[in-house]
Amino acid sequence: MNFKMTRAPKRRCGLAAGLLLALLLLFSTRAHAETYLIPMDLSQADHLKAYGVAFWYLEQGVNVHWLLNYRGGAFLAEGGDFLEKRALIKGVSIETISQAQKTRILETMDGQNMTDVLLEKAPKVAIYTPPDKLPWDDAVTLALTYAEVPYETLWDEEVLNGDLERFDWLHLHHEDFTGQYGRFFASFKDADWYKRQQVLYEMLAKQSGFAKVSEHKKAVARKLKNYVSRGGFLFAMCSATDTYDIALAAWKTDICESMYDGDPMDAGAQQKLDFDETIAFEDFRIVTNPMVYEFSDIDVSNYSKAVGPERDYFGLFEFSAKYDPVPTMLTQNHVSVVKGFLGQTTAFRKSLIKKHVVILGQSEGTDEVKYLHGKLGKGTFTYLGGHDPEDYQHAVGDPPTDLSLHKNSPGYRLILNNILFPAAKKKERKT
Repeated sequence: MNFKMTRAPKRRCGLAAGLLLALLLLFSTRAHAETYLIPMDLSQADHLKAYGVAFWYLEQGVNVHWLLNYRGGAFLAEGGDFLEKRALIKGVSIETISQAQKTRILETMDGQNMTDVLLEKAPKVAIYTPPDKLPWDDAVTLALTYAEVPYETLWDEEVLNGDLERFDWLHLHHEDFTGQYGRFFASFKDADWYKRQQVLYEMLAKQSGFAKVSEHKKAVARKLKNYVSRGGFLFAMCSATDTYDIALAAWKTDICESMYDGDPMDAGAQQKLDFDETIAFEDFRIVTNPMVYEFSDIDVSNYSKAVGPERDYFGLFEFSAKYDPVPTMLTQNHVSVVKGFLGQTTAFRKSLIKKHVVILGQSEGTDEVKYLHGKLGKGTFTYLGGHDPEDYQHAVGDPPTDLSLHKNSPGYRLILNNILFPAAKKKERKT
């Protein structure tokens, strides 16, 4: 009796274990065979979070295929159901497709202006941002935070100490690299935040061995240029775009008046600008009146101001996905026309853009370029004019934009295209 009582449970356990093993093997085989598509067309519930999901896949060691020009720049990945779960948890639309469907998609793409770019490794992301809290927000910081893309912050000391080499991609916060404190003197010279900023910047300049903030910023600008030329990816918006080139051009002259650095601007400063040192713009003229809220004639917003927010749009150019994958990546969107938005630097005057720079977006029929991209040595830079894609005229002190209300923002998509760009397999880059 004891023998029978001990044998029966073992038989049942053996059968149960075998069944469990079979189910696990079946599930494992199924999980590894699944292919997931994250659409980026109008069917996507949350375009911005979708970039974060794709970034997370890369962090898990999963290759992601960026299907350029297919369904708004869809993402495709293969793996276990944790891929699907991550998307669903984040509110991102995702589709399970068969191998036959995948084959048909790739065959369809092959005959059209589409291509498959392999993303292999999540880039290390950094934001160049001041340590103090300034009374305005940064669209890129908002985008990365909402999409849940991890990043680190650094400032002048880290840049000069060589810490940039740890990062693949760098965004420049809305910085004034000319040392003129954003040219806010006329409007905010008596504001506490302005005074604190000037004290902090002067202290940091002296700690780094510079007599003036402008000289400190020029040194930082040159370090950033070296970072890009050695293979870094630089992204900037608003005043960090034109002031960067102005600082590079002014490396051997003083363009700051006494309220900014204690002594007058150099006589003939305009003639001393060196456009061979700039990366995106040339032949521009600086604004010499320190009471004017403008740096140079690079910035142009006549069209935007004339038509107003209801009719201010810029178009994205269409590129050959197979032969020009880089600009194609940077312009992936579910729309081809994007709402305009103002900033201290709203758009770039086309006639002052260097010939090698690729124009990605422009207000039709105008001289206003909104979005551009260029190469420098082994690296690249991308500039987007304006301050906040979902706040037409963001003023000092305005609250930050709540991106949960703008999940499908075409303007913010342009920012996040740049985040994934460094992950692309190098042999795919043909610009």
